[in-house]
Order: sequence, then structure tokens, then C-alpha cells
Amino acid sequence: MLVLARKVGQSIVIAEDVEITVIEVRGEQVRLGINAPKSVAVHRKELLEQIKAGEQPTRVKKAG
Repeated sequence: MLVLARKVGQSIVIAEDVEITVIEVRGEQVRLGINAPKSVAVHRKELLEQIKAGEQPTRVKKAG
């Protein structure tokens, strides 16, 4: 596992077309912004596990 340290406003890039930016750090919670092509599925891990198990994931309001 690659471990990186980033500050608010800083980003990492994966495969040249996925950018993850640290938006905010509040206590133990980190808010991330993710820019990715529509062809790349982006899920929180717990929702992906629900999808793989054939369960209906909990609906979440989109930010913005």
C-alpha cells in the first residue's frame, strides 16, 4: 500500500485521469473531492461491498 501525506487543497492523480483532492479535514474526518471520467465507477468501500453482496445500497445525497 502506498501511503501519501497531503494538505488541504493538495491532490494526487491516479492513471492520469483520476484526481483526488483533500477538501477539508475536521477532527478524524477527511473530505475528498474526486474528479474521474464517467466511465470510472467511484464508490465508498462499504457501498461497493453492499453492491457486490446483491444488496440495495443506502441512498446518499450528492454534494453540491
